[in-house]
Amino acid sequence: MSSLNFWNKYAEEFQSNYNEEMAKFIRDLALSLRASSVLEIGCSAGNDLKLFSGNFGVEGIDQSEVAIDLAKKNLPSFRFKVALPTSIPYDDSSIDFVFTRNLLNYVENGNVEKILEEMYRVSKKYILNIERFSPEEQVFDDEPISVWGRNMQKRWMNFKVKIISNVDMHEEIDPKKSRFTLIRKI
Repeated sequence: MSSLNFWNKYAEEFQSNYNEEMAKFIRDLALSLRASSVLEIGCSAGNDLKLFSGNFGVEGIDQSEVAIDLAKKNLPSFRFKVALPTSIPYDDSSIDFVFTRNLLNYVENGNVEKILEEMYRVSKKYILNIERFSPEEQVFDDEPISVWGRNMQKRWMNFKVKIISNVDMHEEIDPKKSRFTLIRKI
């Protein structure tokens, strides 16, 4: 199965992939940080954005047209665009809270740095990565396509940021126990 076919199928199964606890966590975190705009990189059908109110400027990008069409249909008051994470179509420092959830686990090593540069560029304040963790960034063997464990704290050390949090997600929120890395742009 090609990577694009895999992600299109994932988007089409968005209802069974919905994790309400994760959506609550992301929304509550953005609220606690007093963010007024949020951008998810690799948003698929918009599940992680579903609980945000219209008071937020909610945006999402994904490279899958199938995913973006579903997101627009399911969350018509939010803005979604087909775009690559290596070329985010937003102005510098334009979004308060930029995040990924398990996106960087599926990205080849050579593209991770470019995605981080783009996230840093468009972020005004905060960046969150929720990614499966591996201290040495090795491939996990329990998935149908290549999945890399990521050490986001180590990756962010090359940027002007303050690490606010770098902890494992509780298994009730994320059964795969991804690592939650929140940074503040300085």
